[in-house]
Amino acid sequence: MTATPRWPELDAIAYGGDYNPEQWPRETWREDVTLMREAGVNLVSIGIFSWALIETSEGVFDFSWLDEIIDLLHENGIRVDLGTPTASPPAWFFARYPDARVISRDGTVMGFGSRGMASPSSPAYQHASVRIATELAQRYGGHPAIVLWHVHNEYGVPVGEDYSPNAVAAWQEWLRARYGTLDALNSAWGTAFWGQHYGEWEHVGAPAAAPSVVNPAQRLDFARFTDHQLRACFIAERDAIRAHATQPITTNFMANQSLTTDLWAWAREVDVVSDDHYLWAPDPEGEIGLAIAADLTRSVGGGKPWILMEHSTSAVNWQPQNVAKRPGEMARNSLAHLGRGADAILFFQWRASRSGAEKFHSTMLPHAGTDSRVFREVVSLGADLGKLAEVRGSQVRADVAVLWDFESFWAQDLEWRPSDLLTHAERVRAYYERLWRDGITVDFALPGHDLSGYRLVVVPAQYLLTRADADNLTRYVEGGGTLVVSFFSGIVDEHDAVHEGGYLAPLQQALGVRVEEFLPLREGATAGIDWSGERLAIDVWAEDVAVVGAEVRATYLDGPAAGGPAVTRHRHGAGTGWYISTRPDAAGLAAIFRDVYADAGLAPADLPAGLEVIRRHGADADFVVAVNHAETPATFPIDGTDLLSGHAAEGEFTVRAGGVAVIRTSPTSRSGR
Repeated sequence: MTATPRWPELDAIAYGGDYNPEQWPRETWREDVTLMREAGVNLVSIGIFSWALIETSEGVFDFSWLDEIIDLLHENGIRVDLGTPTASPPAWFFARYPDARVISRDGTVMGFGSRGMASPSSPAYQHASVRIATELAQRYGGHPAIVLWHVHNEYGVPVGEDYSPNAVAAWQEWLRARYGTLDALNSAWGTAFWGQHYGEWEHVGAPAAAPSVVNPAQRLDFARFTDHQLRACFIAERDAIRAHATQPITTNFMANQSLTTDLWAWAREVDVVSDDHYLWAPDPEGEIGLAIAADLTRSVGGGKPWILMEHSTSAVNWQPQNVAKRPGEMARNSLAHLGRGADAILFFQWRASRSGAEKFHSTMLPHAGTDSRVFREVVSLGADLGKLAEVRGSQVRADVAVLWDFESFWAQDLEWRPSDLLTHAERVRAYYERLWRDGITVDFALPGHDLSGYRLVVVPAQYLLTRADADNLTRYVEGGGTLVVSFFSGIVDEHDAVHEGGYLAPLQQALGVRVEEFLPLREGATAGIDWSGERLAIDVWAEDVAVVGAEVRATYLDGPAAGGPAVTRHRHGAGTGWYISTRPDAAGLAAIFRDVYADAGLAPADLPAGLEVIRRHGADADFVVAVNHAETPATFPIDGTDLLSGHAAEGEFTVRAGGVAVIRTSPTSRSGR
């Protein structure tokens, strides 16, 4: 078998989406492919929810309709991303294997009629999912239309944790493999507290609902176990496909929208990273959340081009208020993803479903038909993407890394933390937003990664920090890096146990401070800090900070920490460590980051408000994607040619209100530090 390709064999930016022809009569299929060609579609994902129609009863397969649609797509020059339909087992499966149903933490047995409802620890489900993946790969592995395999759908959504008997049995085996002895488990979990000592493995249950808070170390391990079980299901299907097919294999992540899966670990298992992203309607600046998701997707994939597997043409149907996208917003979203490294722009879904739970979800071909704004924009976007083939393969580079650690987030988000108002997501967003508004492109990274290539590393929320990772961050500062650490970081180790030496102890050398006590504010309360004579508003959090060599750059003006250090700066080795012990918003961070940037040798891009600019670096040219989210034209300095309009940029270029430009320009090298 030849080496596995890392990217679908296409000669253009991939464009299309999920296609569910089984919902429609065959005469509609031919209309669909005609309209797909009009729209510039060159890739569709099929078979994702078709298990019941492919395996009509256990071990009995009917591929006739799938043969027909794959051949029809191939005849029309449309490539196929073939799904394994294992996110939705058939009714016959649950009737025969009722113990494969998921049981929730409160003991509810999940019924049939939805999706994602099988226990990943069920031997029956594991066997059945590998069987259908094998059958599909044997039949279609050599079909020229197939350029990509799509395993399952959105692992961990809507069901992640499972408390069924199958899961408990697998959990006990996982713990045996992890700890070896009960003495080691008891030590790691701190079971001396509340009399939780275990003397037999079979007594170690899943952390189901209990009268009070369950051991947080046990819950953290259960999150790790859940991620492991889901990933094992993917690996089993992937390997079954690989035995009969050479095309790349992926599964669609949900970066920044689901925390069930550790995407750093998952990215090592796929041939190409893919992601689903949907704007969150309550966010008035959803483009910032989109940028977080895109940068995270690219980062877990090691910086390589990636696939936007799903997003929406307009409104979704599953949020409290499903806000429609306004004219031009779909193109801005799509090309912002492309700017941040996507070489494929796909949607859920091609044709709007008349029935089922997602019949109100927007699609490429909406209920309103071809004479609609949405379809016209779909056709226009396809034409624009057709002009961008030369962008493929170019990559994004960043001088700044923001730490993103799923295990730390799992731990921080458990119960009984010092303030219910404290969330990792809020701090990540605030720090990322500051960088986004300053026009600074970032990568995400783990605290244990090689960070030496970054001028600045930002730590918005690293509640869990191992000693080894803390040492890595300290070496980064010693080597000349600039490190910014936010509050409630470096608190516990990998077992959710407070570090010896107290809060922030592992980073004391790099930061020159220690934290004596948390001083959270009451809900609704605010205070201020003095930054060079300027009052910066803060809320939610303050700390009693003891200086151990650091320079105090801001003090608390009022609140429970009045008069104490709020922001510190510490020279260590050739670099600098900053500690921000409270919660300014993104606007408040602007003043602090002016000095942080000076330490790191960086400068804000000085772009017009609302103009997002990202650069992709190619072998012979760079490609600057400029997305104007504002309602007025925006001008920025650049030389080159806009690939969308054909207009030249001579010293500067103006992007129309709500518009996008993709400018080919001279290549630049990364400066590094």
